[in-house]
Amino acid sequence: MSPLIPMEGASYEPPSLHNFQFGGVYGGPGWLNRPLLQAVSAAIIVIVFWLWASRQLKTVPTKRQFVFEYFYEFIRNGVARDALGHDFRKYVPYLLGLFSFIFVNNIYEIFFITMFPTMANIGYAWALAVMAWLVYNGAGIQRHGLGGYLKRSLFPAGVPAPLYILVTPIEFMSNILIRPLTLGLRLFGNMFAGHLVVLVFVVGGSYLLLHGSQPFYHVAGLVSLIFSFAIFALELLVATLQAYIFTVLTAQYVASSIADEH
Repeated sequence: MSPLIPMEGASYEPPSLHNFQFGGVYGGPGWLNRPLLQAVSAAIIVIVFWLWASRQLKTVPTKRQFVFEYFYEFIRNGVARDALGHDFRKYVPYLLGLFSFIFVNNIYEIFFITMFPTMANIGYAWALAVMAWLVYNGAGIQRHGLGGYLKRSLFPAGVPAPLYILVTPIEFMSNILIRPLTLGLRLFGNMFAGHLVVLVFVVGGSYLLLHGSQPFYHVAGLVSLIFSFAIFALELLVATLQAYIFTVLTAQYVASSIADEH
């Protein structure tokens, strides 16, 4: 049976959770690891990119300015204005920065130097979810006051008073716990699963190609490596979609918090 399973040799270690654990870089402390460096570098890239994009703007845009304005208007009009209505302007910088930051961290997976999406480390996904929680609850408190916001969030208008005993706990769970939980888990889960699939095709294909005992294994390994390029293309789409979904949901949560009625 063992010749039919060439990857069970002692030299092969299948991709698993250990591929998502990193020690300190350059012998430093454990917290100074590759995901942290990626997150910091992504923040720097986003800041520098949009500072550069906002310089020397012209009434008749150049090709460079047209591309920048396309991405800006994609978030401004397609996310912020559609979700928030006339109150959208104050939230555009945050939503634009949020989308850009998640996108850059996600596409680190397809670059051969990094080959790891930062959001596959759940701590970073949780951090963004907590930030979103603070923003949409803070926006609601700023608009309605603490008491007014809690009343609108926990005691929806139009619900008969006897039903509050059922509705209020559900609304509390939804606004306080479920929203940030699902935000973080969705982003983490998709990037984690995608990276694991990439590892299976790349690591497994490389082993079959280099260490397979039969020509069939070499061919299977080569096909696996070639197919991994299609997986990379798919992951680029997933990286963009996850950044977009996280941003859209954040905008919708803010909209529901500042609305006069739920």
